[in-house]
Amino acid sequence: MNLMPWNSEQDGPLSEAAMRLKLERMGYSVTRYTYAPGTYFSPHTHGVDKIDGVLAGRFRMGMQEGTVILEAGDMLEVPRGVLHSAEVVGEEVVISLDAVRL
Repeated sequence: MNLMPWNSEQDGPLSEAAMRLKLERMGYSVTRYTYAPGTYFSPHTHGVDKIDGVLAGRFRMGMQEGTVILEAGDMLEVPRGVLHSAEVVGEEVVISLDAVRL
């Protein structure tokens, strides 16, 4: 599981614009999503390589290697074809940047 925490020294202060720019420079197309408490995505796959980045809230991601809770600034690679699930943890809305490899 490739978890990439935000590095303020390297990337500057965390913001939506800064995370979007970082992902775009890595070769990804980025879409912003908001997920309400209680949102759950059952195990599924994608036909593209992705990165899920979290700007606010807590997002539990489960993959073959285990489970991780993403918090503000965390980004997780989700390779194409890998079975994974996702769930909002707690009562705070999750603001996420969904990045798809171009």
